[in-house]
Amino acid sequence: MKKIFRTCLAGLMAGAGLLMSMGTQAADAFPSKPIRIVMGFPAGGPLDQHARLLTDKLQGILGQPVVVDYKPGAGGSVGAQDVMRSPADGYTLMLANTGVMVINPALYSKLPYSTLKDFTPIARTAMQPLALLVNNKVPAKNLPEFIAYAKANPGKINFGSAGNGGISHLVPEMFKSAAGVDLVHIPYKGSAPAFTDLIGGQVQFMAESIPQAAAYHKQGKVRALAVTSKERNPALPEVPTAIESGLKGFEVVGFYGFLAPANTPKDVVAKLSSAFGQVMNMADVRGRMVEQGADPAFLDSEAFGKFLAAETPRWAAAVKASGTKLD
Repeated sequence: MKKIFRTCLAGLMAGAGLLMSMGTQAADAFPSKPIRIVMGFPAGGPLDQHARLLTDKLQGILGQPVVVDYKPGAGGSVGAQDVMRSPADGYTLMLANTGVMVINPALYSKLPYSTLKDFTPIARTAMQPLALLVNNKVPAKNLPEFIAYAKANPGKINFGSAGNGGISHLVPEMFKSAAGVDLVHIPYKGSAPAFTDLIGGQVQFMAESIPQAAAYHKQGKVRALAVTSKERNPALPEVPTAIESGLKGFEVVGFYGFLAPANTPKDVVAKLSSAFGQVMNMADVRGRMVEQGADPAFLDSEAFGKFLAAETPRWAAAVKASGTKLD
């Protein structure tokens, strides 16, 4: 009996060793087929440019094709649902922006996903600071002067945005709270008509992403008072940050990042995160990102998860303060 027991035990141990070896080989083999990156917006926009810049390099590191799959609709939520329902094997990722990751969960009362519960963070890749702009006729040359002007004229200054619940709406809401001013929101169907009315004076204040804001500022069509990042932006080196201008701790930026379905294996997540880190260290990639208006800002999976956990309540508070809810 002892001999039979020892024989069985040896067989079990050998089988376990074989399974462990197979598991290790499977992990080492990832990826063994193309990786799909889902984007919840149409082709041709800033997020698409970002995707194509990174995927060209990513497939060289991973040794497999990386394809972009467009699933536009509902502010990026259609694409998010597609990824959420995909197998958690690392072969389906989502490229998302601030809206998809941290604004939509607070904005949509019937949103079918939760960023922190339904996805595994892979990598943050970029930050997108905004500029705080005023019409040229506003009698303020810097942010402290504008805050004083707004406090002297409560409810009389309008700010334009690209639409309810977007980042260009919520950043001014955060600014209102931080500065203690009363501004009136005027939503538009996109940033172009909002800019037209900012230049024309129908609205007096606006927050917009750096590339477009810098172009109008340099043309003398509007005046940039501050940027919302922690450090000054190379596109507007003469424009101070909001923190420099006296708004302590006011760092509010948009961001891009990649996520996988929840419960994606840790070894697969680590391999993907490492690959993105290698891409983000490439000088040509970083240079092109700056040209596209995004600041290279890599965070690995663990750090990105902590970042999302911290950002989610901030944006939820801004949505609540704005009074905006969408179904």
